[in-house]
Order: sequence, then C-alpha cells, then structure tokens
Amino acid sequence: MSRYSRTCLFVGLSMMAAAAMGCRHAPRNALRQSQLRAHQLYQQNRALAMERGSVGMQTSQIAAEKARLEQLYLTTKQNLDSANARLENLQASSGQMEDRMKHLLTANRPSHNPLSDDATLRMKRLREKHPEFEFDPQTGVSKFSTDLLFNSGSDEIRPEAMRVLGEFASIMNQTDANHLNVLVSGHTDDRPVSRKGTHDKHVDNVGLSAHRSLSVLRALRKSGIPESRMGVSGYGMHQPVEPNTTEASRSKNRRVEIYVLAPDSAVAGWDPDSSLR
Repeated sequence: MSRYSRTCLFVGLSMMAAAAMGCRHAPRNALRQSQLRAHQLYQQNRALAMERGSVGMQTSQIAAEKARLEQLYLTTKQNLDSANARLENLQASSGQMEDRMKHLLTANRPSHNPLSDDATLRMKRLREKHPEFEFDPQTGVSKFSTDLLFNSGSDEIRPEAMRVLGEFASIMNQTDANHLNVLVSGHTDDRPVSRKGTHDKHVDNVGLSAHRSLSVLRALRKSGIPESRMGVSGYGMHQPVEPNTTEASRSKNRRVEIYVLAPDSAVAGWDPDSSLR
C-alpha cells in the first residue's frame, strides 16, 4: 500500500470515528434543549395564567363598579325627576297664587275716581306742587317715585318726603274723603338686591317693595289715616310700567302706588266689613 493510500485510509477512519462520537452526543443535547424549552414554556404559561386571573378579577371589579354606578345613576335620576316634579308643582301653585292676587287687585281697581270733585282738585294741586307726585284724576290713583321717598335700597322714608305724604294724608282725612280706603302698593325695577346691608334686611325686590309699602302706611298712619282704612302689597319687579331698558324707565318702575278705594271695594281678600265687627 502506498503512502498516499495509507494517508487516505487514516483520514477516512478518523472521520468515521468522529461521526460515530457525534451521533452519540446529539440525542442528549436535543433532550436538554427540549427540557429547557419546556421549562420556559411552563413559566410563560404560568405567568399568562396569573395575568389572566388578575385580568379576570379586574373585570369582575369593573363590572361590579359599573353596576353600582348604574344603580346610583338610576337613583339620582329618580330623585331629580321627583325634585323637578315638586318644583313644577310649587311653581304652578305660586303662579296660580300670583295670578289670583293680580286678578283680585286689577279686577277691583276703581274704574272711576271715588274722590269728590273738591278732593280731586286738592290732589291736582298737590301734583302741581310736587312734580314727583303723580295723580290720575280719572281713577284717583296716586303714584310716588321711590326716588322721592327713599334712598337706594332703603325702606326708610326721607325727611323731605314726609311733607308730601302728610299733605296727601290731610286730603284723605277731610270730610269728603275720610270714608275712603287706601291701598299702598310697592314696586321696584329689575335690578336684584345685591348690597349686603340691603340683602340682609330685604332679601329680594319683593321684600324691599313690601317693606317700602309698610313704611308709607306707617307714615300715613302718623299723619292721621287710621290703619283700619289701609292695606299694603309688594310686587317687586313683576309689574313694570315700562321695559327695564334704560335708567329713565327703571326710575318709573321704582314707585309706590296709592289706590283710593270706595268702602265696599274688596281687594286681595280685604273684608270691608271687618271694622264693623
């Protein structure tokens, strides 16, 4: 055998031996890799299962919270609907009362002047003497601007206004007028009561107008008109004579009206026979 042939044989045998050794180690390595992969998959599946359980718990909690909020919404909606229904009923009742009051007042306002000709003439002279005082000779209705009678937001009559009220009371106390009744009605403009000092005392415009009517009644009582002949009302901003768009119109809406009524007039529940009992 030649040297070349021997070399080739040696190389071939070596390769066969190496191949035989590789075949014995290959299954063991594959097994280890499979075990490692299986362990990794187990850990991943375990982590996924835990995460799935956590998600399931969160889903249950969210579902429970959703149910709670839905029930809260239904309860709140029912309470709101009930409150709105009560508010509508109150508003309807208030509107009916206001309409009834307006009807009683307007239905019984004098369509003619109950004052005698002499008393009417004296009222006209009072109007000429005091431009802020208005008098309608057709109905006998007198009007005082509250800017004349009161400072802003106040129900205390200004000293200079007491003279006008005194002269008015003097006319109403004379023989040809002392059998007539007097209704004092207060009105304001649309500006809400905002100053704290005013709000603490009057709360709103209706209160302010009513308190001003009372002040006028008390002034007339001091001037000699018996309280049994007088009544008061306060309408706040709800019966304007002009739209509250300018200061001039607001000034006209701030007023105290005095209705002179015949003895048999019944206004806002006023019983004309109560003084006889």
